[in-house]
Amino acid sequence: MIAALWQPVSGCGDHCRDGADRHPAPGTATLRMIVLAFVLIGGLLMVPLLRGPAVRGLARTMLRVLGIRVVRRGPALRPGSLIVANHVSWLDILVLMAVAPMRLVAKGEVGAWPGIGSLAGLSGAIFIDRSRPKALPSTVAEVAAALRAGRTVAAFPEGTTFCGVNRGQFRPALFQAAVDAGAPVVPASINYDSTAAAFIGDDTLFASVRRVAALRSLTVTVVTAPALRPTPGADRRALARAAQASMGVGGYRLAA
Repeated sequence: MIAALWQPVSGCGDHCRDGADRHPAPGTATLRMIVLAFVLIGGLLMVPLLRGPAVRGLARTMLRVLGIRVVRRGPALRPGSLIVANHVSWLDILVLMAVAPMRLVAKGEVGAWPGIGSLAGLSGAIFIDRSRPKALPSTVAEVAAALRAGRTVAAFPEGTTFCGVNRGQFRPALFQAAVDAGAPVVPASINYDSTAAAFIGDDTLFASVRRVAALRSLTVTVVTAPALRPTPGADRRALARAAQASMGVGGYRLAA
């Protein structure tokens, strides 16, 4: 049984942003946010009809509206894999959705976020109630069932967001799902070329969206490592350590 309360705390805050970002022409941020709202509203009306492909297309369109370019490197993702990624921003959700069809594991609060929460829900997100540690085993079982069904599932084992320079340790709970399902684990490094992308400290979603929209451009690089294939009965803690080590703790060697 997994009974640990999964509520890690990040020491990152506003002081982690270097403020060295170049901003676009005046009014660009406002225009981007207006267009983003229209795209999101229109997309949420269409996604329930089209499902999978529409979710991915909507995520890609939202990123383009915000001036964000996604660079993808590493082995191709195979269906039925557990993707474990570092966590920097709410943007990580859109980025992973844009990379490949997948279900996301997210904290329950994300489901209440305007727009992003609805999109995550439509993609089949599995929400974790971090205030109820006794519910965690059922979440792990749901993830394992999705993996057995051939669905790709993405999770953020750090449990909260970090600035990108500082990072947290991977929590082992969800790795048990890969062990139980006999599914490959794919470590993924998410790297932004601006500290403005970090969603940390006392940030609100609106303030973070506006800060990102005010950037001239933003590039995010997603680099996947070769899959780890747990043996039956493998130790989830060792698997979590191996996944994080393959990304390069303290520097993410996978990053360009």
